[in-house]
Amino acid sequence: MEDVMLEQARQVLRMEAEAVLEQVERIDEHFKAAVEMIMACPGRTVITGMGKSGIIGRKMAATLASTGTPSFYLHPAEGIHGDLGMVTEGDVVIALSNSGETGEVLHILPSLRRIGAKLIAMVGNPNSTLAKNSDIVLNVGVTREACPLGLAPTSSTTAALAYGDALALALLSKRKFTASQFAVFHPGGSLGRKLLLTVENIMHSGTENPLVKADISVQDALFVITDKGLGAVSVVDDDNKMLGVLTDGDIRRGLSKGVDFLKRPVTELMTASPKTITKEKLAAQALHIMESNRPKPITVLPVVDAENHVIGLLHMTDLVRQGVV
Repeated sequence: MEDVMLEQARQVLRMEAEAVLEQVERIDEHFKAAVEMIMACPGRTVITGMGKSGIIGRKMAATLASTGTPSFYLHPAEGIHGDLGMVTEGDVVIALSNSGETGEVLHILPSLRRIGAKLIAMVGNPNSTLAKNSDIVLNVGVTREACPLGLAPTSSTTAALAYGDALALALLSKRKFTASQFAVFHPGGSLGRKLLLTVENIMHSGTENPLVKADISVQDALFVITDKGLGAVSVVDDDNKMLGVLTDGDIRRGLSKGVDFLKRPVTELMTASPKTITKEKLAAQALHIMESNRPKPITVLPVVDAENHVIGLLHMTDLVRQGVV
């Protein structure tokens, strides 16, 4: 009995996947016309739908708004009781209804026409009342629902959700929407930290920045490494320009040369011309540089200015503490 249940669950996923793949052929001139209409819209993109279609509509509105297309969800039942006042002549309304005959949605059509907003129908029936009263029709119909009773919206809502994502990301591409713009709308949480946090925000600078001159000994450099607690020092010339990096790992490996190596100048043991980064770069980019270093990742990254002066040091643990990793 349990095996039957598991197979039924797998079949649901297969059917819903097939429903999404059906939509690939629907990315056509109607889809293109919808993108162009929204791009030319001087107002906002208003999404409306009832029941399960309304839930998909809320997600569509949220995705559009976060990817550069000003958008909000309008509940059709609230619309006929005053919320249609949020819709303006310059808006585009996308109405979702699998049947195309949802009463609450049809009831707001005359007012939408009077307001002058453009109307795009996302329907499962291109011959429906909603479709016939729209400027553009997007057919998102599916062959069958995954529900064995053929009643609960399953495959149809999954297909509509995927089609909505395709529309949102086509608009993102058309607008040349960037990661930095995306970050403005996502300042909170780990996503915001990854997109907004810069090297300058977390680097060790000033008295916390471990620096040594090229003529000091490895032993004296070790004292600085121990004092600053970052496991490394930047080696600089008299103008504080980058020459190299000495890490505690370099010193441990130097022990094979005998104790006398501690008296040698740091330039004999340091890594010359190391990887560096500038302060305005994203912390996520610093992480990429550190993790992608070959032959093995590095844990410290000197921060330099435009003239190669060392102004700070970034440690992997700083990125971990800030949630970038």
